[in-house]
Amino acid sequence: MKKTKAKIKVIRKKDLSSDETSVKTEQESGKKSARRIVSNVSSWVNDIQRRKRAETKEALDKLFPAKPQTDSA
Repeated sequence: MKKTKAKIKVIRKKDLSSDETSVKTEQESGKKSARRIVSNVSSWVNDIQRRKRAETKEALDKLFPAKPQTDSA
């Protein structure tokens, strides 16, 4: 078996500060994408609720018409 030496990455202070800013921007973009997903799902839920209400109203209007028919005999 061959043993290989572990690679060591040297991080300079200048490189370290740029890494921190990239992490912050990734977190911010993550928050933005999460907000976009929540907004999208919320709009789907609202759309489904609106359709259900419209279908229920239409079914009730057919079942119980506003002007009931009476025998005119």
